[in-house]
Amino acid sequence: MSPDWLTQLAPPHAPPAPSAWPPAPGWWVLAGLALALAATALWWWRDPRRRRVRAALRELRRIRAADPDPQHSARAIESLLRRYAMAVFGRERVARLTGEAWLALLGAEGGAPLAGEHGRDLLRAAFGGQARDQRHEWLAGAEGFVRRAGRRAGREHG
Repeated sequence: MSPDWLTQLAPPHAPPAPSAWPPAPGWWVLAGLALALAATALWWWRDPRRRRVRAALRELRRIRAADPDPQHSARAIESLLRRYAMAVFGRERVARLTGEAWLALLGAEGGAPLAGEHGRDLLRAAFGGQARDQRHEWLAGAEGFVRRAGRRAGREHG
């Protein structure tokens, strides 16, 4: 054997670099999961019931931060509750309710603090009568109504 046999071999070369495309199957699965998660998040964020709840809660925060005048607050809370209830339960069910019937709906659909004396004080203050300042209770009842009524109505219709 002669030492020349090594020179007859092919010159050394590195294998080609791995390609980035097409991705491995695991990356395709991960991309599909990411798209499904993004679509679900978008659907959840744009769901009309959730948007309505977020808007009502935003308005309640604005009322809470606004002028502490009980009559002004009572009018704003009553207006918000009425508009929200009509949007959730329909104009036919809500538009004609007044007084105790209106308070009974609020209490039955999640606004329990407004079903009794606090609710009557809210109505007295909202419509020009003298009432005790129970802003905290009114706001708590309104928030409970907004949070629970939206969920309950969604289960009935969905």
